[in-house]
Amino acid sequence: MNLARLDLNLVVALRALLEERNVTRAGQRVGLSQPAMSAALARLRRHFDDDLLARVGGHYELTALGQVLLDRTATTCDLLERLFASQADFDPATESREFTLLASDYAVAVFGTELARVVHEEAPGIRLRFTQTPTSVADDTATLLSTTDGLFMPHGVISDFPATDLYDDRWVYLVADDHPEVHDRITHEDLARLPWVTYQRTYDAPAVRQLGMLGIEPRVEVSVDSFQLLPPMVAGTRRVALLQERLARRFVGQAAIRILEPPYEAVPLREALWWHPVHTHDAAHIWLRETAVRVGGAFRGPAGA
Repeated sequence: MNLARLDLNLVVALRALLEERNVTRAGQRVGLSQPAMSAALARLRRHFDDDLLARVGGHYELTALGQVLLDRTATTCDLLERLFASQADFDPATESREFTLLASDYAVAVFGTELARVVHEEAPGIRLRFTQTPTSVADDTATLLSTTDGLFMPHGVISDFPATDLYDDRWVYLVADDHPEVHDRITHEDLARLPWVTYQRTYDAPAVRQLGMLGIEPRVEVSVDSFQLLPPMVAGTRRVALLQERLARRFVGQAAIRILEPPYEAVPLREALWWHPVHTHDAAHIWLRETAVRVGGAFRGPAGA
């Protein structure tokens, strides 16, 4: 495929046609007349050797290939928009821009709040939009990163994309402060027999893999989609949970829980900011990454400090 011979305007037309499934509405959306959009559809049909839109009764439906292209064109348009929005210079004090960042509720609570505070002070025209990382992150990393400005994720889940380290954390265990069977320490046997409350996504995958290597298979009683729900789900029960220490410390005094050291040398947790290579040399993204690293510098030292 020779990109130099392609009309990139057809990408915009293709997206409008596939999403609107109507030639007239698609033309209105991108500022083309109905005949011009019909001509674009004809060119696209020749290129793909497929109807893309098939008339069914009084309306159009997507063909099988059209359905495949639907998500791909949205991703491609987002990537092209970000590519051509790249800047050689960036002045945070005067620029107006929004950054979309994928993050778990843990990353937002522990790190995102401080990043947002610094951005508020130094770049009043910059907006941050934090979006929950989907469960497909490990399987569809390229697509996710191509449509956002960055991803907060510990090492060990994804790879092969540029990243910069932010701060370190540790895994600790939570039990109820009045747990009848666990006192000053928790044992391998406790972890094997007690019911668990777990975070259902994959961000703690290295820690979970370590448990499997130790022969511990958590008996999951409750699964939630928020790290911050783990402490209240532990309080007043026999359950146990694995949580990042920086977040766990925030619940001391708020939830009736105790923090206990793992009965083994737990894998470390190093949070990083990941991005798509298209952003690497963009001045705005360089500023964002440098700011994130600077904020992470304030997290140096033990997680409980």
